[in-house]
Amino acid sequence: MEATWEPHEKHGRLTAQSDLPDSVFAFPAQRKEPLTDAQHVRNAVARFDQVEGVSDADRELAFANIEKAAAYYGVNLSETSWHDLVSDR
Repeated sequence: MEATWEPHEKHGRLTAQSDLPDSVFAFPAQRKEPLTDAQHVRNAVARFDQVEGVSDADRELAFANIEKAAAYYGVNLSETSWHDLVSDR
């Protein structure tokens, strides 16, 4: 699956979540887990299995977005699939 994540021009500045475009979220349709800096990428990885109400396709897209954001912000991921982030699957 191709990532939809794009860096946001307000990177590094505080902004309300409602000001962010869908393209900065790991789960863009649900606007969950913003990926606006390295710390948010790490948080999205840590909380990946806590996101509720999403399909496997949503998780696949979210992982692709996390991978793209991680590469952009220099965050090393040991996981190679979204399945690595979900404990009950």
